[in-house]
Amino acid sequence: MNVKELLSLKNKVILVTGGSGNYGKCIVEGLAEADATVITSSRDLSSAEKTAAFFVEKGLDVRAMQADQGDSESIEALKSGIMETFGRLDGFVNNAVSRPMKGYNGPISQFEESMQVNATGMVNLLREMTELIVQSGGGSVINIASMMGMFGPDLSNYEGAPGMGDLPPDYFFHNAGLINLSRYMAQMNAGKNIRFNCISPGGLLNNQHEAFLNNYCKKVPLRRMANQDDIKGLVVLLASDAGAYINGENILMDGGLNA
Repeated sequence: MNVKELLSLKNKVILVTGGSGNYGKCIVEGLAEADATVITSSRDLSSAEKTAAFFVEKGLDVRAMQADQGDSESIEALKSGIMETFGRLDGFVNNAVSRPMKGYNGPISQFEESMQVNATGMVNLLREMTELIVQSGGGSVINIASMMGMFGPDLSNYEGAPGMGDLPPDYFFHNAGLINLSRYMAQMNAGKNIRFNCISPGGLLNNQHEAFLNNYCKKVPLRRMANQDDIKGLVVLLASDAGAYINGENILMDGGLNA
């Protein structure tokens, strides 16, 4: 098959949760540019609708749906809505994250709130969307974790950047779990024509404190943070037939920071 055909997502329906976030918008755009029909979901439907409208204005096929990852009834409604509207699901980018915990000593109730969405809710959503993809004949699941799920924090990055270095434990905890959950799901769904992979990005440039940017970028061999295009090609690769033999992997996308 021609490589352009391998990378095409034409006639594919792909869900992106958290599609209005920083990396989420980049992912939605990349998949739609590869000719997928992209469903962007958010807990706040108006946010998803705003994102969809932005990309529709650019001539891309992006639809909005509501989904609260921490609410099982909302997940069931999303599942039903996808089948009623599209009749199938070919891919799922598991990107939504809640960050209620603001620092190391945050109340344990905030950790519990985070786990309800980022652990319990995520597993529920992942199983339900997996079932839809298998029923549709197979496809690809891409979990978006973080390099923070692979390494402890480098606190020197935050020197001279007040307030940035008080890092909460929940983010490290659930991202590390998501990486291995991807391998688990690949094994548990063997023989069903569905692939599970994980991307662990480094930081995305987003108006961070100048001191942080200087500290961080001088450690990256490429001497910069990720930009909005950097994740698009990787997501399209994993979602498309070009990545048909990539399964159970975690790809560190950090510009060489941890090399």
